[in-house]
Amino acid sequence: MISPFKALILAGSRGGEIDPAAAYAGVAHKGLIVLQGQTLLARVLGAVEAAGAATIGVSANDEAIRAALADTRAVILPTASGPSQSVADGAGTLGFPLVVTTVDHALLKPEWITQFLADMPDWADVAVLLAPEARVREAAPKTKRTYLKFQDGRYSGCNLFLLRDEKAMGVVQLWRKVEALRKQPWKIAAMLGPSFLIRYALGLLTLDQAVTRLGKLAGVKAAAVRAHDGLAAVDVDKPSDLDLVRELIGEA
Repeated sequence: MISPFKALILAGSRGGEIDPAAAYAGVAHKGLIVLQGQTLLARVLGAVEAAGAATIGVSANDEAIRAALADTRAVILPTASGPSQSVADGAGTLGFPLVVTTVDHALLKPEWITQFLADMPDWADVAVLLAPEARVREAAPKTKRTYLKFQDGRYSGCNLFLLRDEKAMGVVQLWRKVEALRKQPWKIAAMLGPSFLIRYALGLLTLDQAVTRLGKLAGVKAAAVRAHDGLAAVDVDKPSDLDLVRELIGEA
């Protein structure tokens, strides 16, 4: 078990763009969407605090979000040009080990975080939480998630990461390269290598093999952790996600 740890909540917004889920809920930022009398921001803050975070940082550029943090113990951090740089800047301010999550993780529970940290291998510099498809469908049959297909099944991301120490920044640097090349996918493919891409496309890689390979590319030891609760894969990316979350908590 990793303790104590720091936590970073990514709550940035793209300038000039209205988030579809926020617009649907009639608020300025999706972190201000209210569920069970609390904003998503307050719900995520409460979850990481209850899980034992010694320090909590929130990367935000929206004035309404920053104002909502005024009476909390969270450290308000500026956003950068992209999420990877925001994580890099946040790690530089907060330190390690660092749990990273997002403000739209509406159903986040403290026990998901503590279980994630307990399940993370001792040897790993970086860990990512993913939910097996069967657990996601069991917990939320109506959800439509994006799945990554591997030899041992399909998995959906859970917006929960752990950077153990300074060595983990190698994966953030790789992330920055991918972000910079997002409009040139052929360069991303070249960076990953044809062997990796072919084996993934043919379904010859297990989840652990793929994550290990990506870790080596970043110069870190990376591990995939399986979520126990499929709801960990449910976030509020679009209006239909918000409808689903409201239904799951009995507010529909």
